[in-house]
Amino acid sequence: MPHLMLLPGLLCDAAAWAPQVERFSPRMGVTVADYGDADRITAMAEAALSQAPPRFALAGHSMGARVALEVWRLAPERVERIALLDTGVHPVAEGEPAKRYVLRDLAYDQGMAAVTEAWLPPMVHPVRRDEAALMAPLRAMVQRFTPKRFEGQLEALLNRPEAEAVLPTIAVPCLIGVGRQDAWSPVAQHEAMAAKVPHAKLVVFEDAGHFAPVERPEAVNTAMEAWL
Repeated sequence: MPHLMLLPGLLCDAAAWAPQVERFSPRMGVTVADYGDADRITAMAEAALSQAPPRFALAGHSMGARVALEVWRLAPERVERIALLDTGVHPVAEGEPAKRYVLRDLAYDQGMAAVTEAWLPPMVHPVRRDEAALMAPLRAMVQRFTPKRFEGQLEALLNRPEAEAVLPTIAVPCLIGVGRQDAWSPVAQHEAMAAKVPHAKLVVFEDAGHFAPVERPEAVNTAMEAWL
């Protein structure tokens, strides 16, 4: 039976992939990886591999796509195809640690509800930030995290391995997707990534921000269906 492994991003769990789990689980095995308390991208990739069958399709969103690239680096023989959504491969930028540590400190000082309101709304399309049906599950998801686990994921990102050189080594069907209004990981960033992957398929999801899989699930599912 085919299997799809889904890798969530920063402050995300299975809720960030809910429409894809619903769409694909009737016809294949579907697993959303749990990174536990891993505080390095490589450790997250190893955790995902420990939860996966011998061969699988692999899709990562945001930080999860960086984990997916590390899974490919560690065990390419196990990956049948790979999808990278709303992400990047750039190294840590000047000033990035300070910006991330502001959120870390907010988590410890005021709690995850405060982090939710500071971090989440800019991640979705501006016109959808007041939609309760979209935002309520995402808010609940972020607030399931503890400050300690959030800090661990931030450390994973700030110590992320070099990823750009992995792109040309991808020798399986590759989907690269991004929301048109993704302000965190813009379209141009994905165009540059797709240019480095042999035979990559780039799809832009219209009217979607950084959380394309839940903002525009129909478009994402259609692209993933073709990729699968």
